[in-house]
Amino acid sequence: MRDGAIRQLSTRVAYETPSIRVREDEVLWPNGDRGVYSVVERDDYALVLPRERGGFWLVEQFRYPVGRRAWEFPAGAWPHGSAGGTSEALARAELREETGLRAGRLTHLGRLAEAYGFVAKSVDVFLAEELAHGAHEREATEQDMRQQWFSDDEVAAMVRSGAIVETAALAALTLFWVERAATL
Repeated sequence: MRDGAIRQLSTRVAYETPSIRVREDEVLWPNGDRGVYSVVERDDYALVLPRERGGFWLVEQFRYPVGRRAWEFPAGAWPHGSAGGTSEALARAELREETGLRAGRLTHLGRLAEAYGFVAKSVDVFLAEELAHGAHEREATEQDMRQQWFSDDEVAAMVRSGAIVETAALAALTLFWVERAATL
């Protein structure tokens, strides 16, 4: 095998719910050994950086897996099993749903692979600008969510202090900072 490729010999679903599937693949490693590679499959999603007045709107909610509230950017996937739509339409829908904000301009900053050593899931990152304010349309699971605007300096301090720890949020900020540096 070339380029360190791992070849799938067989696959089976080990566990599945409406929001996650765990697959076990029998694989052939580049050195010829056989093994098992477990892969978590989740729906792709969109993440939005709502930018206004030299800062960002963030949302905070309780995250059960880590047992704490956390600041992050609006993000989400189409309902599982739905036909969905474009990643831009999803970004606009999530922004409106979680914050009530509507973007006059939406710029795609990039596509990221999340925990790609064992997860098959990607995130499209968008910068939302020219924001119009309205009422949020949060789902039942988002009722504890709150939103707040933070200046660039405050966001940087939140990254340093660990107030923002979610990897997609940190990677999205990096995409924004790289894009901004390229235009200076």
